Amino acid sequence: MKDKIFTLGIDIGSSNIKLVLMDYSDNPKILDKKVEKIRKRNPSELSDNLINNILAKNNLKYEDLAYLASTGEGELVKRKTGHFYSMTTHAKGGIFLYKDALTVVDMGALYVRAISINELGKVLDYKMTGQCASGSGQFVENISRYLGLAIEEVGDISLKSTKPETPSGICAVLAETDVINMVSRGITTPNIIKGIHLSIANKIVKLLASVKAQSPVVLTGGMAMNHGMVQAVEELIKESNLDLEVHASPDSIYSGALGAALWGGFRYLKLNN
Repeated sequence: MKDKIFTLGIDIGSSNIKLVLMDYSDNPKILDKKVEKIRKRNPSELSDNLINNILAKNNLKYEDLAYLASTGEGELVKRKTGHFYSMTTHAKGGIFLYKDALTVVDMGALYVRAISINELGKVLDYKMTGQCASGSGQFVENISRYLGLAIEEVGDISLKSTKPETPSGICAVLAETDVINMVSRGITTPNIIKGIHLSIANKIVKLLASVKAQSPVVLTGGMAMNHGMVQAVEELIKESNLDLEVHASPDSIYSGALGAALWGGFRYLKLNN
C-alpha cells in the first residue's frame, strides 16, 4: 500500500453525505464513491460509519490514507487531516469531471453559486444566490414532497411539461403558496415542476451573466443530476443569447467530495516535498 497515495474526500451537506476514495498516485482516479441521505441521523456519527465502511470495502485502513479531506460541514468529521472550503472543492471537482471547464455552477441544497475558474481549477470570481431557499435544491425537494413525488422523479416529469407555470421568485414562502394555488387551479404536475425549474434556472442565468461566465460551463451538486433542471438552464441560456456550452456529469453530486480528495492529495504531496 505504501507505493499508493490514497485520499478520501467527504462532503457533509444539509441533506446528504458524499464520499470519494481516490488513488492520487500518478494520474488521479476515483476508486469508490458513496452518497447517503442524512435523514434524522447524527451527521458526525454517520460520517464516521461511512468512512469506516468505504475503507473496509476497499481493504484499506485509516492509516493507509495519505489525506482525509473534508468540505461542507467539515467540523463534524472527527478524524480529518484537513478541511477545504466548498467553493474551492466544487471548482476542483468540476474541472475533474469536465477538464476544459472555465465556469462551475454549484447547484446545492441551500444556494446556487456560479464560479469562474482558470484551467487549473483556481477560483477567479464567484456570485451566489441569497439566503432565500426558492433558488435551491431544498426548495425543489420541498415542493416534490408536497406533490407526492420522490426527488428522483421530478426531472423526468418536468420533461413532460407542455405549458409550464412559473411561481413567484421573491421568496420560498410565496413561491410555495403559488404552488398550492396552482394545484387548486388544476395546473398539471409536469407544468408546476417545469415552472419551478425555470424559476431557479432564471436565477442561475443571472449569476452566469453577472460573473461574466466563459464556456464550457459544468454543473455540479445534486440538482445537476436532475435532467429537467439541466434542460431548463439550457433553454434560458439560449433565450438570453449567452454563448455558453453546458455540461452535467452523472457524478455531479460528488463534486465537492471529489474536489476535497484532489486538494488533499495536492496538499499531501506539497507537504512531503
